[in-house]
Amino acid sequence: MHVEWIEQPIRTEQCRERRAMTQRSTEPGTGTMKMLENLVERTILASRWLLVIFYIVLAAALGVYAIAFVVKFFHLVQKIFGMEEDQIILAMLGLIDASLVASLLVMVMISGYENFVSRFDEGNSELSWLGKLDAGSLKIKVASAIVAISSIHLLQIFLNMDHYPNDKIFWALLLHLTFIASAVFLGVLDRIMHTTVKHAPKGDGPKMHVSEKI
Repeated sequence: MHVEWIEQPIRTEQCRERRAMTQRSTEPGTGTMKMLENLVERTILASRWLLVIFYIVLAAALGVYAIAFVVKFFHLVQKIFGMEEDQIILAMLGLIDASLVASLLVMVMISGYENFVSRFDEGNSELSWLGKLDAGSLKIKVASAIVAISSIHLLQIFLNMDHYPNDKIFWALLLHLTFIASAVFLGVLDRIMHTTVKHAPKGDGPKMHVSEKI
């Protein structure tokens, strides 16, 4: 008797909750709002494919830059035997600088597509770092590449100091130090974030973005 008396209010309360949920789901306008919410979410999620336009344009720019690189190389070959050693070093540094810029474009295209648009179905065996660069790591890689490019420009200036005024050398050095400080700051910030996520309780830390195909 006591067991039945206890179970009776529980069953009554469960029935009331189910009835209330049914009423809320059948209220006019609830289904429409849910459909509108799903539509907005799908639209926002699908808008990431617009980034493909930027990556395709970057790929085209890389092709044009490769043509300019080859033309520059042929001009160097024609003049190299009549150039001084310092001039040859400057020309080689220019070629290295161009290769670093091209590598930066490739890294931004591939990592950006992998992180923000969709995952590659092929290429994991060709590129060992594919899928391992998140947005934070990509920023550090880009900053490091910019520092390397700035270093080459600064070395070119120092090897040809007679043709540069002192104020331009000063601003070039200051800009290079700024790039270094920015790269170090991004590295420290990324390390702090990873340490925070590592020691945070499960479910409390920031979630990494994983792009999926729709």
